[in-house]
Amino acid sequence: MNNKIAINGVTYHLEEAGTGDTLIVLHGFTGSTAQWQPFVDAWAQHFHVVLVDLLGHGQTDVPESASRYRLKHVRRDLLKLIDAVSDGPAHLLGYSMGGRIALYMAVNHPNLFQSLILESASPGLESAEDRQQRVESDTALAQRIQNEGIEAFVNFWESIPLWASQSSLAADTLAAQRSQRLANNPVGLANSLLGMGTGVQPSLWHQLANLSLPTLLICGALDTKFTAINQRMNDLLPQSQLVIVPDAGHNVHLEQPEVFAKQIETFLISSPENT
Repeated sequence: MNNKIAINGVTYHLEEAGTGDTLIVLHGFTGSTAQWQPFVDAWAQHFHVVLVDLLGHGQTDVPESASRYRLKHVRRDLLKLIDAVSDGPAHLLGYSMGGRIALYMAVNHPNLFQSLILESASPGLESAEDRQQRVESDTALAQRIQNEGIEAFVNFWESIPLWASQSSLAADTLAAQRSQRLANNPVGLANSLLGMGTGVQPSLWHQLANLSLPTLLICGALDTKFTAINQRMNDLLPQSQLVIVPDAGHNVHLEQPEVFAKQIETFLISSPENT
């Protein structure tokens, strides 16, 4: 079921299915609710699934001001959204950018969640110097999106090394991903980089030891950067488990969907409280 919800002057697009405890799912940069469709039917057999188009993405509104995309504002939006869709503590799943936002929500509001799943996510950059460098690179990329338009940006984005592991995927799988990316608004993507990119996110590394939520970390073995990040996260989180998926890069749910689905089932659906 498609849904619209007005929050703090912005209309968010949601897709909901199933009943039970709520499972909130957040996509990555250039993504949308569309990327989770292969998993919804299975998840909806056990949970009230809520897919969210994050600010500036998919069918959610695209504010013109980059300041509206700052994490403090997105946090307030998501707090109201969670209150509207969930009767109690929810499960929270986030991929890449959505994973960073999910972790940010979990460390600040752990009482709102009963578990956390992070796919190819990070707690941000530790040093001020690294964050400043990332802000500069994200600002340049945002300007590129605005100047060149969505198709030229997607052409560039699909060529970066992060996606090299997708070269062997079926042509229709890659075409569907490209179509979904092209459906985004260049203003929304640019402002997302400026407002909630990795460079402007506060480092959460020092808060991991205090996050007692059961947490599943998923990353692809071919994504060596995020594998190293997630191994370190797993050492710091009190109740985490790490799954490194063979023959997958950054986007595990696209590159190894069956393995991804099985890990979600094992962690959530087969856990004692859900059987």
